[in-house]
Parts: sequence; structure tokens; C-alpha cells
Amino acid sequence: MSNATISESAPLTHARLITALNEQIDAMEVQVKAHFLAHPDAEIYLSMPGIAEITGARVLAEFGDDPTRYASAKARKNYTGTSPITRASGKSHTVQARHVRNNRLADALQRHAFAALRASPGARRYYDKQRAREAGYNPALRQLGNRLVGILHGCLKTRTHYDEATAWSQHAHTHAA
Repeated sequence: MSNATISESAPLTHARLITALNEQIDAMEVQVKAHFLAHPDAEIYLSMPGIAEITGARVLAEFGDDPTRYASAKARKNYTGTSPITRASGKSHTVQARHVRNNRLADALQRHAFAALRASPGARRYYDKQRAREAGYNPALRQLGNRLVGILHGCLKTRTHYDEATAWSQHAHTHAA
């Protein structure tokens, strides 16, 4: 076989490989969705704004489903790496992002927070408030994700679905007429 024949068939071979991989990904996605939807907590996860089957499955898989694993919302937030680290000494006070974290969970939660911006007016207001305080895009999104993790923890603990009014009641702001 000449070099010209090899180079002409390579794109076709790559296209077939990509097609086969996409078919396998689609088949796996169907399985992931089916298993996730069979889980008793699936409805709670799906009630959260910005979570669909795949993101919900990712978040559930990384958190685990042991209801006693996280003693508090703070413990769950610390595990996710969304809660800030505050250091104070004398007159010095710094707030830093956590760098030691579960990166797969952090990625899923960032996607969740980003999607929640469109799905939840409360999440959008909270994010906009962080940006107005001059937080950058990623810090504001991380803070929103941190808040959403706390809300999810409360929903899982009480076995209730997400409720927009309850979730953001303390963050609602009134405008003077």
C-alpha cells in the first residue's frame, strides 16, 4: 500500500472510529439515565434547578447515597470544595478557594450552578449579587454552587423537593417603590 493510499484512508478510519465511540457513548448515557432514575433520591436531585439526569447521576455518584455520610450542610460543602477557607490572624483576614477537592464533583456542580442561572430566578439574583460585589465569574459561580449544595443537602435531609420560594427566601430583596 502506498503512502498516498494510507493518508487517504486515515480520515475515513478516524470518522468510523468517532462514529463507533459516539454510539457507545449514547448507549452508556441511556444506561446511566435508567439507573439514576431508579434511585430513590433521583426525584429530589431532579427537582433542583439546573440538574438533569446525567448531571444528577454524576453528583449522586460523587456524593454517595449514605444519608449519614454528611453530618451537616457545611460538611457536604467542605467535601465539594465550594466553601471558602477563611484565615484570620490579628488584623489579617483572607478568604481563599479550596484547592483540595473532588474535581469530578466540582465540575458537575459548576455545570449545575451554570444551568441554574437560567432555571431559577433566585439563583440568578444570588449570582448577580455576587458579581455586583465584584466577585469574578468563577468565584461567583462557585459561591452559587456552594449555596445550591446547601439547598440540596436540606432537601435530601428532609426528603423534600426543591422549592424556589423556600430556597431563596432569606436572599430575596425588596425594592423600594
